[in-house]
Formats: sequence, structure tokens, C-alpha cells
Amino acid sequence: MTITPKPTQTIPDTGIYERRESIVRSYARSMPRQFHRAENVWMHDNQGGRYLDFLSGCSTLNYGHNHPILKQALLDYIMADGITHGLDLHTDAKAAFLESFEEVILQPRKLNYRAMFTGPTGTNAVEAAIKLARKITGREMVIAFTNGFHGMTLGALACTGNAAKRGGAGVPLSHVSHEPYDGYHGPDVDTADLLEQRLSDPSSGLDAPAAILVETVQGEGGLNAASPAWLRKIAAIAKRHGALLIVDDIQAGCGRTGGFFSFEDMGFTPDIVTLAKSLSGMGLPFALTLFRAELDQWSPGEHNGTFRGNNHAFVTATAALRHFWSNDSFAADVRRRGALLESRLDKMAREHGLTTRGRGMMRGIDVGSGEIASVITAACFARGLIIETSGPRDEIVKVLAPLIIDDAVLSAGLDILETSVRETLAASFGVAAE
Repeated sequence: MTITPKPTQTIPDTGIYERRESIVRSYARSMPRQFHRAENVWMHDNQGGRYLDFLSGCSTLNYGHNHPILKQALLDYIMADGITHGLDLHTDAKAAFLESFEEVILQPRKLNYRAMFTGPTGTNAVEAAIKLARKITGREMVIAFTNGFHGMTLGALACTGNAAKRGGAGVPLSHVSHEPYDGYHGPDVDTADLLEQRLSDPSSGLDAPAAILVETVQGEGGLNAASPAWLRKIAAIAKRHGALLIVDDIQAGCGRTGGFFSFEDMGFTPDIVTLAKSLSGMGLPFALTLFRAELDQWSPGEHNGTFRGNNHAFVTATAALRHFWSNDSFAADVRRRGALLESRLDKMAREHGLTTRGRGMMRGIDVGSGEIASVITAACFARGLIIETSGPRDEIVKVLAPLIIDDAVLSAGLDILETSVRETLAASFGVAAE
């Protein structure tokens, strides 16, 4: 299949943004268009341009833009004057979500988690997880990992590795030790063994942790994917040393790596799991902290937030669970499509002596520098493909296509990426592109 995107080359009037919006904005800098409509895998600007979306709201739109089943469920709820905001009151929408989550997700996986609605975004879920771990254990130290990203509020930011993000805090970020992630010292060094050695040595200087916080695939840190064996070791270390294991599944969860949770079938069960991004299914703010039932030791109101009861998100999340997760067919299709993506990216990498990263439909290609990656993504955008970067130096061109994307459309988007990689590297190193 050939896609002929129609991106406009006219930069819109950005005067209102320059006058009133903070310069902290980022994505708009590399995609200088004003978007006004989106459906399925496509975004449209207000000048007739059409773009294939390989960013998906940083994995917030796993089911694409405005999925008709989710959209209709929300429209029906609004037209019936359903509760929009209800703090943590009991509502029909909340009950339907919890019942669906229990039936469709938790029970088939034999997970006895309590659900805590923390507020609108992922960092809120991480803050609650850290606070709960400290409350349960009576300890302060949290072990996080190199290249981890967990959010921008102070507790989650302390667990984040990126120096530029940490620099914005304005205060010391303490009570966290950043230990080496799987593969950080190369394939011959088992960093789980290093962590065990540090925790077992009373003179290492590493205090006993309240929690070990880990991503199975580091989304913003460069698509580093931990092996199941390493993760099992980390889980065992946490248990042995009296720490709670927190898996941050905010970007890697909700199907992105092939299962609803990224740790499925790996041989361990986290004590706490954080979810957000695609949990609502439609881009509505919704974050959730899950934890073993015996850890539910909060006092009423001890941790809360005004928008912890987003009923519109409950409605679309319930529709997504029922439509996509009632059986294994959707997950199986994601795994199959992830294999297609892996094959295409590996082929691109071999052609240029590069490497790939990631797992499932969460993959990228390491092009060596942020400058080259930026040129590649700009070239993609000029051809009608929205795609972004990740990694400590933004050197990874990251594919986060919607999980529902048609194979032919995925292939056409990867054709654009392949052409942009080839031409950029040819220009950068003075080699003629074929």
C-alpha cells in the first residue's frame, strides 16, 4: 500500500502561543502545525495537511484517535447526563470500570490488587506508590535505575535519571539511589548481582530501601528492555531485603508490549503497579495505582486529589476493556504486529550498522546522536509522519504507532522512516543514497 500524505508546508500563525503560552512547550517546536481533527491513526492540521501518527500521545492513544466504540460510549453517557466529576463518590461509571477491570484484567491473571485512583496523570500514580511503600516499610530510600523516567513532580522526579529534567526541580532530590539498569555496563555485567552485593554489604553506604521502582522497558530513557531473568532477580532482591517492588507500567502497559501488563508471563508479580496514559483508551486523564490487598493501609483521605474521579475516563476505559481485552485476540494481534515492526527496524539498522531497542510495539532505532535523530524526525514530518525521539541524548528514533494500525499503513509509515534514515545518514556521512 502506498500512502500519499498531504502535509502543508505553510507554518500557521503562532502569535497567540508566542504571546501567552509558556516556552516550556516542546512537541510543538518540532511539529509547527495547528491540528484540529484526528481519527484512527491520522491527524489533520487546519490547512489541509494529513499526518500518520507514530507518536500516539507517547503511548496515550494505543487504540488510535477517537475510536468509534469508545467515542460512542462517552457520547451516550454525556447525553444521559451522567456524572462528570464526583471526587471519590460511588458512581455508576466507577462501578462499571472496577467490575470490568476485575473481570477482564485481574481475575484471569490471578492478581488480587486494590485500585487507587490518584489523580489525572502518571506522576500522580508514582507519587502514591512511593508514599505507600514508605508508609508500609517505615523506610525512606527508594532504588530506581539509570535512564529511568517516572514523572515531573518532586518524588517521581527524584526517581528520574535525566539530568535536564532533574535540573528543573530547584531543590535537592533525595532519598533515591539510581542503580545500573539491565545492560548498563554491557552484556557481561549482571547489574542485578551488583545490586544484591550493595544491599548485602553493611558498608556499601546504601540504606535499606522502601521500594525498588523499575520499568520493564524504559520509554523515555531509550527503549532499554530488561530481560525477564533480570527482572525476576530484581523481584527476588526486593523480597529478600524487605522492599516493595513497584513496576511503572505507565508507558509500557495497556497492551504496548503485547500483554495488558508489560510483566505478564515473566515469572514474578509486582507489589505495586502504576498505570496511566492509555488506561482511559481515548486520551482522557486517568491514572491508577494498583497494590496487593494487604498493602491497603491508607487512612481515609490520607492521599487524595480533586480529579481522582474522572467519570468520563471510567466510561471510555470500560469500553476499551470490554472491546479489546475480553479475550486474547487483540493482544495476539499486537504481538504479531510487534514482530513485523521488529523485522523492519532490524533491517534498517543492519543496512547502516546501527542497533535497535525495545519490545513489542514499543521499539526504536539508535542513530547515534540526537542531532541526527532530530534531522530524521523532521524529514519524516515533512513527508507526513509524526515520530519522536527518546534516550539520554535523544538518539533513539522511537516508533509508538497505535496498536490498532493496519499492517499496510504501518508498512507505509516505516517506508517513510526508512527513506528519511537513509537520506539523513547519507547526507551526514557523505554517502550517496540509493
